[in-house]
Amino acid sequence: MSQESLSILSLVLNASLLVQAVMGILFLASVLSWVMIVQRGLYLQAAEGNFRQFEETFWSGIDLNHLYLEISEKHNEGSYRTGIENIFCAGFSEFNRLVRVQKPDPDAIMENTDRAMRIALSREEENLRTHLTFLASVASVSPYIGLFGTVWGIMNSFRGLAMVQQATLATVAPGISEALIATAMGLFAAIPAVIAYNRYSALADRIFSNYETFADEFSSILHRQFHAR
Repeated sequence: MSQESLSILSLVLNASLLVQAVMGILFLASVLSWVMIVQRGLYLQAAEGNFRQFEETFWSGIDLNHLYLEISEKHNEGSYRTGIENIFCAGFSEFNRLVRVQKPDPDAIMENTDRAMRIALSREEENLRTHLTFLASVASVSPYIGLFGTVWGIMNSFRGLAMVQQATLATVAPGISEALIATAMGLFAAIPAVIAYNRYSALADRIFSNYETFADEFSSILHRQFHAR
């Protein structure tokens, strides 16, 4: 192990209990944020890829009843149903249920179909934005937590300085160094979190916008299909 890593480790171990607690909180926040960064990245990329794949299948001219049955069979077999498939199935199942009613009202059918898709859209928006609030919190709070540890460590260093008769740089340097590590850890936790939050928020907005566009187009298709009957 290098001398630099040993010196940093010794500074952390010799820090006051409060500064060590701050470092521990920041370390835990950094680990959790990285877990969520990886998990959210994989989920959002999969959601975007699934949407493109579903859209390609949907606009290929496939029969909607066949598509619905195919998705339902996969889901019954334990396969994961993607976000866009949930929206499609919610609207199509509600539409099919209402058109079987005697003397169906076109306005009521489309209103209920749109409502079912809006509910599905709301759920998918929650899924897309899961854990983003935590990343935003880590990005905004971590620097202040680190700064608190730094201020406390420097204050202790100057309090110890008052107890010695001759003040030298070597006297205060270890205390100030260990205090500044807290600020560095706060920035280390905050910077990846804020970058990931901005990137994933934009990606989630784009995917959700695609979901809304599909829901509007699908509603128009069902409206035309009903009148064609």
